[in-house]
Amino acid sequence: MRPAVSQTSKVLPAPTRRGLSRGEAAEYVGVGTSKFDEMISDGRMPHPKRIDGRKVWDVRALDSAFDRLPSDNREDHNPWDD
Repeated sequence: MRPAVSQTSKVLPAPTRRGLSRGEAAEYVGVGTSKFDEMISDGRMPHPKRIDGRKVWDVRALDSAFDRLPSDNREDHNPWDD
């Protein structure tokens, strides 16, 4: 028997190409485009690569930036950071 999947959550497949559009990159990391733009501005997400006039985000760079985001795990908490 297959486990029930919520109708409100959707499982996204892994990207099948390395370069993603702005909207795809934002969706890939789980945020909206406005938040993604903010995260680029403050350095939490990478700037895009240019292919002629098109901007694309490298999946590997997104993965690396996502890995560096702080976790909500209290074990990772450093009181000196407060």
